[in-house]
Amino acid sequence: MKTCFTLNQWKCFVGLALFACTSSFATAAGPEIVNPAPLRPRGTEPLRPEAARVLKSKAPLPAAVSGDVTYDLNITYTQSQLWNPTENRFDVVKLRNYVGGGVDPKVPYVAPLVEVYPGQTVRMTLHNNLSADPTCGTGGGSANSPHCFNGTNLHTHGLWINPAGNSDNVMISVNPGVTFPYEYNIPPDHPAGTFWYHSHRHGSTALQVSSGMAGPIIVRGTRPPTRTANGDLDELLKPTSAQSFLERVLVFQQIQYACRDAKGNIEKNSDGTYACKSGEVGGVEDYDQFGPGTWPASGRFTSINGAVLGQIPNAKTGRIERWRMIHGGVRDTIALQFRKRVAGAPEPTGLRASTAKSYVDTTCTGAPLTYHLVAADGLTMAAATKTQVAVFQPGYRWDALVVFPEPGDYCILNQISTEIGSANNLRPTQLLGIVHVDGALMTQDLTDYLKAQLQAAAAVNMPMAVRTKVTNELGNGLKLTSFIPHPDVQDSEVTGTQTLTFNIDVSQINEVFFEVDGKPYDPNRIDRTLTLGAVDEWTLRSNFVSHPFHIHVNPFQIVEIIAPDGKTDVSAAGAVDNFQKDSSGNSVIDPEYPGLKGVWKDTLFIKNVANGGGPSGEYKVVVRTRYQRYIGDFVLHCHILDHEDQGMMQNIRIALPDGQGGVSAGHH
Repeated sequence: MKTCFTLNQWKCFVGLALFACTSSFATAAGPEIVNPAPLRPRGTEPLRPEAARVLKSKAPLPAAVSGDVTYDLNITYTQSQLWNPTENRFDVVKLRNYVGGGVDPKVPYVAPLVEVYPGQTVRMTLHNNLSADPTCGTGGGSANSPHCFNGTNLHTHGLWINPAGNSDNVMISVNPGVTFPYEYNIPPDHPAGTFWYHSHRHGSTALQVSSGMAGPIIVRGTRPPTRTANGDLDELLKPTSAQSFLERVLVFQQIQYACRDAKGNIEKNSDGTYACKSGEVGGVEDYDQFGPGTWPASGRFTSINGAVLGQIPNAKTGRIERWRMIHGGVRDTIALQFRKRVAGAPEPTGLRASTAKSYVDTTCTGAPLTYHLVAADGLTMAAATKTQVAVFQPGYRWDALVVFPEPGDYCILNQISTEIGSANNLRPTQLLGIVHVDGALMTQDLTDYLKAQLQAAAAVNMPMAVRTKVTNELGNGLKLTSFIPHPDVQDSEVTGTQTLTFNIDVSQINEVFFEVDGKPYDPNRIDRTLTLGAVDEWTLRSNFVSHPFHIHVNPFQIVEIIAPDGKTDVSAAGAVDNFQKDSSGNSVIDPEYPGLKGVWKDTLFIKNVANGGGPSGEYKVVVRTRYQRYIGDFVLHCHILDHEDQGMMQNIRIALPDGQGGVSAGHH
């Protein structure tokens, strides 16, 4: 389709008048979805030995491959635009966001890609260029009331690094006008994988993340498996003459911008959705934009890399693509599905979130596409797992191998419904974007095709000493045994237990308390002191609605997830989780938990399906974790980020053992 623009419209599009442009020009389709721009390191860095292996391979050399790499990351207000499919125009928005070397100012509301390698020292200088905020650094008031909207810090979500000092320390506040030099020492044995970073200043985390302050971190792997040690999945997925293994890095965000009237109230359409009139500038400036039901009610659409209802233009049939996907939003659940769109279907012009399902039902009519999950929360799984829907709660990551078998257009859908546990109020199936696919029709079964292609890649990319082993593993159920980063936690390793319960206390009139184990967050209280070298089995519950649990530093392995009947382990392969009821009282099936037994993660949904809470709807989630290498203070919390800001968080301390069954108390 050919689209014509006036001269002024072209100026707006290419950014020559980007910050003043309010043109209402429309395209038939949304903006292009492109990978986040890599953050460029400061200066020229020496090449480290591991880079030689990358150079010898035919993979493109990333920007940062040195032993020490230094980045600058600025936080500033940026005025730009986001596509509004309901009005078929761009809305002007002004939001806090990250900018730095290599960032395209035309697509600012996804943070730049940070690439690191095991064994690197990464220096990230954070410059807070926001305006002064009188609520930062002052005493008085509750720590769990949203505040310090222009104060910040930087959390490297999922990285296995030191939580103290100037490493992954979320206990500090980098206030407006302050520059802080973070230093991340990535251990040589750090797993390769997909991670992310975002602001984590208690009191303003949700507001800043919902402004787009979230971006991908990729730990690039260059370690092939050996006879005695596992390697990185990256080594298997290096390009060959048959497969390029194209990589897409996709950050899902809920940028809940609003425009306000002279009294500071959110402007709304007649149906209650958020409205921004021509000439107005949207923003994220208060916590009345968060809370149960606010995201569906806003009428906004989940963006992918800052593109709303975006287009992926260059897919090819038969090409295996690695989709590194990150839920970088605040509270919405995403159930990712692909369906072929009917030929000649109209573009989604004037689409409303509340009525999007009618467009999906009439145009996205193909059978769900089968794809294969290979990593959860950045950690390579024991086998490539076939699925037609992957459930993302806030903070989740999935790496998937995706193959499109037919030319044409595919709908990227959020197949959210009563069929799955949700971190938000339910709404109809949403369209997230479109993939345009060229090439010839494939007739081979996709799982068989993937197996054959991966075995062919192993024959080229794997060292001779392990080539047969890897090939056989792939042939036996697409196992990835040679690439898993952590050994299973055995029964004999467990040295202790922990229990945790999420709750929202609404027992007092006009008061809501967000709690963990019956207490709101207290920044001056250490809730758990754990021992370095210990291994705990945690039992996690929620007794009022559902919450995604996230703990910093050390990942955990899922042991079992027991349904509300007290006996069914719904994490087992092939299990059926049908303990939720629809509005008519009929059982519905939730695909999130089955197959998670044995999977390593750092964020996990703790489900309660009973209306209003109560033990009848509680799931019992059992996980195990090792406290390795690092001591210091950090946090665990609900990853519905406005819940965390309002108190659903605990302080954790890992301390040295004292040799007498306790922990060392230093100079006491």
